Amino acid sequence: MPRLLLIDDDEHLAAPLAAYLRRFDLQLEASVRPEAGLERLRTEPFDALILDVMMPGMDGFELCRRLRRDPDARLAGLPVLMLTARGEVTDRIIGLELGADDYLPKPFEPRELAARLQTILRRRAAPVGATATTAMPMAGRLRFDRIEIDLERRQVWRDGQPVELTGTEFTLLALLAAEPQRVFSRDEMLSRLRGHETEIHTRAIDILVSRIRRKLEPLDCIRTLRNAGYTFAAGAPE
Repeated sequence: MPRLLLIDDDEHLAAPLAAYLRRFDLQLEASVRPEAGLERLRTEPFDALILDVMMPGMDGFELCRRLRRDPDARLAGLPVLMLTARGEVTDRIIGLELGADDYLPKPFEPRELAARLQTILRRRAAPVGATATTAMPMAGRLRFDRIEIDLERRQVWRDGQPVELTGTEFTLLALLAAEPQRVFSRDEMLSRLRGHETEIHTRAIDILVSRIRRKLEPLDCIRTLRNAGYTFAAGAPE
């Protein structure tokens, strides 16, 4: 059963939410203090994090930033779903830029939270491309001149050096790399990643691509085609 941690200063949220998520075979535990939650993440195994933005002391943005910069690959790649108090687009964009995998505005429907968590967990566990409509390698590696992608272990190397990507970043990179030179529209990329639409989908995809590009520098293998989308330009896999 996947084990989830909720970090939210609302003491009344965890118990009913944990009871609801058990229907979906999800085990939810909670911390009301960000510092305590971060310590639990360092010492206990969790499969995903539900993180509130507005908290005293350390807010959700800062905690997410610390996770993504952590030298522990387990923490740096932990799936994060952020809860934004007012559902403001700015909050969601900031969360994505810091490395969150998804976001949900408060107040939210528990069923939608469960669905998004299931999507994040499936994306982390399933072979890359399992939901794709076109042919894509289900196992093995994609090898290019200066980049290598291990689809089974979900690892990436640039010039022989490991590149730390979040689960969403890896899935997006592998999607593009599996079909070099093919142009993917933003809507198609979002559909492959999340399976549902969102009002800031174009901005979300742009942010994800920007994050991947920064991590792959100085390589320039993801190209933008104006008014069309993105393509992987490193050549055909070896």
